[in-house]
Amino acid sequence: MKNILITGANGQLGQAIKKVAADFPAFNFVYTDISVLDITDAAAIDTFFAEKEIHGCINCAAYTAVDRAEGDEEMAFKLNFEAALNLADACAQYNAQLIHISTDYVFDGKSNRPYTEQDDTNPDSIYGSSKLRGEAAALGSNPEAIVIRTSWLYSEFGANFVKRMRELMQEKESLNVVFDQVGTPTYAVDLAQTILTILGKVWDTPANYGGIYHYSNEGVISWYDFAVAIKELTAATCNVLPITTDKYPTPARRPAYSVFNKQKIKDTFGVQISYWRNSLQVCLKNL
Repeated sequence: MKNILITGANGQLGQAIKKVAADFPAFNFVYTDISVLDITDAAAIDTFFAEKEIHGCINCAAYTAVDRAEGDEEMAFKLNFEAALNLADACAQYNAQLIHISTDYVFDGKSNRPYTEQDDTNPDSIYGSSKLRGEAAALGSNPEAIVIRTSWLYSEFGANFVKRMRELMQEKESLNVVFDQVGTPTYAVDLAQTILTILGKVWDTPANYGGIYHYSNEGVISWYDFAVAIKELTAATCNVLPITTDKYPTPARRPAYSVFNKQKIKDTFGVQISYWRNSLQVCLKNL
């Protein structure tokens, strides 16, 4: 049985992994958060890997407060860059497979076609810059690391767009939602299943899998479209109104276009990806 370290286990993706863990009986999951393991402490990680005999690590931990990061650059880079490097170093030393989670924010959103893994990055926020440095650190230290970029993550767990919209639609008569930012939502449970499937293939069919992969659900929508779908699927009566980004200013710039080309992850790992609306229905039923 393989011992799999899950960092950030109380976050959306960490909890989604807990939800599907029973489907992967070959793995013994070791769930951690800051109270159990400080991933900014390289010595603590080394001790933990040695004591727990870690075979794989899924790094779900991150500084994800996008707007707050603009005024908290040091902590954003500490968690998104330095911690990623620490985990990559430990995985290389102990021959453990690292899967590191990254983001669409490494792009500036100025493309007009789905981003491939080979496209030039150009982050336009502290969050995006810190995550890009984390990617480079992980792969630079450990070329066998797998980096998975994802976008618009939501689930039954934690704070996210779906849960917030659902709550606001019960409280308000109308909501303004931006329509000029487009991308694809990612249901965290789908991503969790994909990550664990990939981890199994790494050991079942050994090959050089290291590198960057893109993953989200299928389809392309705006945040406004996403909100309208939530309204329809919950039978809410709230009036959802489209607005432009300039009418909803935020400290951090959001990519206007966050659509991924996911052919690489499909071809490499045989991954099948659900359509965004189907996954949204599943999540809302679970809520």
